[in-house]
Amino acid sequence: MSTASPTPNEQPGHFLQFASDNTSGICPEAMQALVAADVGFAASYGNDHATQQACDRIRELFEADAEVFFVFNGTAANSIALASLCQSYQAVICSDTAHVETDECGAPEFFSNGSKLLSAPHRQGKLTSAGVLEVITRRTDVHYPRPKVVTLTQSTEMGTLYQKGEISGISRVAQEHGLKVHMDGARFANAVAALGVAPADITWRAGVDVLCFGGTKMGLPIGEAIVFFDRRLGEEFAYRCKQAGQLASKMRYLSAPWLAMLTDGVWLRHAGHANAMAHRLSEKVAAIAGAELLLPTEANGVFVNLPEAALTRLKAMGWTFYTFIGGGARFMCSWATTEAAVDHLVRDMDRALGG
Repeated sequence: MSTASPTPNEQPGHFLQFASDNTSGICPEAMQALVAADVGFAASYGNDHATQQACDRIRELFEADAEVFFVFNGTAANSIALASLCQSYQAVICSDTAHVETDECGAPEFFSNGSKLLSAPHRQGKLTSAGVLEVITRRTDVHYPRPKVVTLTQSTEMGTLYQKGEISGISRVAQEHGLKVHMDGARFANAVAALGVAPADITWRAGVDVLCFGGTKMGLPIGEAIVFFDRRLGEEFAYRCKQAGQLASKMRYLSAPWLAMLTDGVWLRHAGHANAMAHRLSEKVAAIAGAELLLPTEANGVFVNLPEAALTRLKAMGWTFYTFIGGGARFMCSWATTEAAVDHLVRDMDRALGG
């Protein structure tokens, strides 16, 4: 459950902000590490001590001799990771709700020189073994792109979680047909906190080859980690990072906050708090007449079906949220979301519905 809530910053547009966990600020531990890194001189392009330590910490966390790279954002992480696994004539199997399909502006296709994205059936944002198999075996002729990668999002864009067995089942199908498995882990921390499992159990032990480990939504100022559990897959990845403009010259400013987050379970505490705030919101929304929960609240997102008039009233009150992801209105909680903000939102939602 949640620890004590952070003190809310009630400046206009902040306290009422539930559009995305991207809108939260830098968590205190990451900020302290960022400031501490700004002392004197350090080797550039990832050859500094902080980057080496952060890579080692990620290896310890995943209990794997992984190859680790830090990049600026999630679009680059997903796109160049997928491009490293595919030839231009091959394809990536994904859900039609996946970020790579709906919100990357064609970047996966661009960086892979044309690898096609193929949508597979999903249940509440999650791919299934049967659906993946259907896409793999749909056609085998030279006129159709050959599937080469399956990409899973954990937690999904609809706020749901893949269980270990679900990941293992999809990975088994992929491996039997020569495909690699990529995981978009923009909210991986929330998934681990919610499932209460070791990070290795829902990644490489379950058949995942490469993980894009989200830092920004976790509370970092900027930066994602790309983790290749099979080092051979990342042998020349540094060149892709450089070519894509993702090799930071002052890498210590990306990596030092990671080191702070992965010390003493800070990342899981913040993710657990975000999840707890979402569950608090979900439980209270369930008691409001006229508000319909569309999806189970499994991580840090709450999806609610509200009449158009109520949505308009909420926005007029200053609340910010998205209405184009997963259907209905999406309210995202972060490390900085407070109980007071959740309760305020619930009261205004009830008012917007005429309660």
